[in-house]
Amino acid sequence: MPSLRAIPLVLALAAVVSACSSTGSKPRTGTTDPRKSPTLREGKPRQPVRTPVKRPPPVAQVQQLPGLEGVIGSTVATLNRQFGTPRLDVWEGDARKLQFSGTACILDVYLYPRAGGAEPQATYVDARRSDGRDVDRAACIQALRKP
Repeated sequence: MPSLRAIPLVLALAAVVSACSSTGSKPRTGTTDPRKSPTLREGKPRQPVRTPVKRPPPVAQVQQLPGLEGVIGSTVATLNRQFGTPRLDVWEGDARKLQFSGTACILDVYLYPRAGGAEPQATYVDARRSDGRDVDRAACIQALRKP
């Protein structure tokens, strides 16, 4: 006869084992592609796929701060002439990020097209030290600009 201490353990073990057992559903006898089936396995109807909304991209907001002249509004070619080859060149949709770095700071320049299909232009600049602390944007531009 089991001791009274063993009864809760036996009941817990029985609950775990019963949770692992079959629910009584029929075994699948073939494979079907759920993408071709009008319903999901649970018998619920599939949700229709939403058609993406096609609208023009929003107009880029242009950063206007003293010391950013010559960078804001520039194209990739102009920025490359000013700072050299970027350390990073990342595209995300129609937006582009160029990252220039030196011992003084890291400069991130974000470019967006001003109109649909137009060449992206610098609209925002961010600057930081290698440890992540903010740096004056204009000072970073001056430090990284090639003579």
